[in-house]
Amino acid sequence: MKSTGTRPSQTAGGQGRKQLPGPAQMDALLKGCGINLSPFQLNQLWAYHQLLRQHDAELNLTRIRNFENMVLKLYADSILPAIHAPLPSPLLDLGTGPGMPGIPLKIFRPDLHILLAESRQNRTYFLKKAAAGVGLPGLDVVARGIAPDYNRPVAGVITRAVEPIAETLARIAGCLMQDGMVIFMKGPRCDEEIEKASKTFASVYELADDIPYRIPHTPHQRRLVVFRRTVKPISAGSAGLMMQKHRIRVIESESNAIFKDLKKLLGGRGVKKQGQTLVCGTRLATEAIKQAPKQCLAWISSGNRQLPPSNASGLLNWIQLAPELFQSLDIFGTKHPIVLFDYPAPAPWRPETHLLSGCSLLVPFQDPENVGAVIRSAVAFDVDRIILLAESANPFHPKAIRASAGTVLSARLFQGPCLSEIPQDLPVIALAASGQPLAQTRFPQSFCLLTGMEGPGLPSRWQADTVAIPMAPSVESLNAAVATAIALYEWRRR
Repeated sequence: MKSTGTRPSQTAGGQGRKQLPGPAQMDALLKGCGINLSPFQLNQLWAYHQLLRQHDAELNLTRIRNFENMVLKLYADSILPAIHAPLPSPLLDLGTGPGMPGIPLKIFRPDLHILLAESRQNRTYFLKKAAAGVGLPGLDVVARGIAPDYNRPVAGVITRAVEPIAETLARIAGCLMQDGMVIFMKGPRCDEEIEKASKTFASVYELADDIPYRIPHTPHQRRLVVFRRTVKPISAGSAGLMMQKHRIRVIESESNAIFKDLKKLLGGRGVKKQGQTLVCGTRLATEAIKQAPKQCLAWISSGNRQLPPSNASGLLNWIQLAPELFQSLDIFGTKHPIVLFDYPAPAPWRPETHLLSGCSLLVPFQDPENVGAVIRSAVAFDVDRIILLAESANPFHPKAIRASAGTVLSARLFQGPCLSEIPQDLPVIALAASGQPLAQTRFPQSFCLLTGMEGPGLPSRWQADTVAIPMAPSVESLNAAVATAIALYEWRRR
């Protein structure tokens, strides 16, 4: 029978026993990949390997546990970028996990100053233990997630992380120096990611290299995708102050949980369930931050170029969305950042309570724009109470906020029952197309003003004694919010 050779992990010496892998077997596998380590370097890598195996069961550091796979898929894979491309220093290993590619790279290239960035506490514990146990000066552990507010200058970033390229480019906005390199260790199918990142960050990064290669003697294909930063880091100047002031979240994927919750706020159901809303438009967003800073939770922008106002609270988060994600939230096309607003729940109102002097407006409208418009009129005419009936659309729907020109954020709002629960003996002036002319109507000292819903109009129980706004016979009816505004004007005029 033809001999096929023997791998380091197979039986040897004809004794039927498996040879335990050691530094020699590791060295043979690495040499097969074109990686030559000195005896000192080999001992360092072996010490790291032993620590990784020792702490893996407790800390769940890697899913790769077969010796040969660990050498090829972890250590060789980490070192090969240094053979295929020049590596800058200091070099930030983003999302290093248990230390890859950073620790094997540091062993292979001791001249590099490498920063290992990892936010998970169990991983950072292991990284510090490994750096001390292996003996690696010039290796720092950064125990935090990297976001644009991280501003320690680095000449390069390398990552084996699986997040999209564009998300990483946004994440390192505050630390990568001009002309710095971002080195992505990717699989062979990443063309769509490259195209998207190149388009999104055309004014900040350029594609510098795209190197396909394979881990020798394996079927595993790799690509080194290298982007070069063409501008100064955003941490320089006023933008950097904003980065340091606000907690930043970079979102590039529509599957992100935060983005999904934000998108739900485009509908009344999501607004009601979350107790939050989106304030859209330059003036409205700016005024919300000025008038109710504690209720403003986040500044939502397209990328990182539109900064929060300088007077914004440091508690305001800064959510930086990929342009296409921001566009899906910018339903009015303002192209201005959006404020995530934590609105107060309206106080309850019960019909049996004593009416205040003046007008209490009952709002049953189901169109959020009509709700917003009528609230704007009610505030303008100094209505005492604005009572949202159960049929009403949410007054904090983004469309309602915009139609109200922001007045909904400071209006005196109350939550009432459904229209059928309003007592018949309550002093109500109901508006309808037929009824006595508005000019002949006497307004009581305390009363409720009620306009019918869009389409169905007033329930039959209110149609017997109504007030009408005169209009041309060719017009069947007025818009509900407009009719209410006319009635409020007539009341206030008197």
